[in-house]
Amino acid sequence: MICRFSGKRGTRGFTLIELMITVGIIAILASIAVPQFIQYRQRGFRTELTSDLKNAYTAAQAYFADYPGATIDGIAKLTAAGWLASPRVRWSSGDLRIDSGAVSLMHSQLPASRNTGSVSSTGAISLPGS
Repeated sequence: MICRFSGKRGTRGFTLIELMITVGIIAILASIAVPQFIQYRQRGFRTELTSDLKNAYTAAQAYFADYPGATIDGIAKLTAAGWLASPRVRWSSGDLRIDSGAVSLMHSQLPASRNTGSVSSTGAISLPGS
């Protein structure tokens, strides 16, 4: 009975070298793919921030159509004009009038040095690093 289990009858598995080579190839592929994935996510977050800045400017113009002499100095006035921020974008600062000023928004998923963008009264959007 024991003789039956001890023989090597056509059973073949992977050798340690084959497994190590496979793990090495996977590690090389991961070292290429992960930085690219992170870069694509950062680009998506910047696009989300840019989109919210454009939408904030549009909402500000709608607010100024109703209240020509007003100043937008908080998120409540933009929200009243129909602006809805993305979940990861929030108000940073701003004092926007119809002819001067700017509004700054902050994205929570971007690095601290590049997480704030602003839109001016002319509609010009500025993002750090671009």
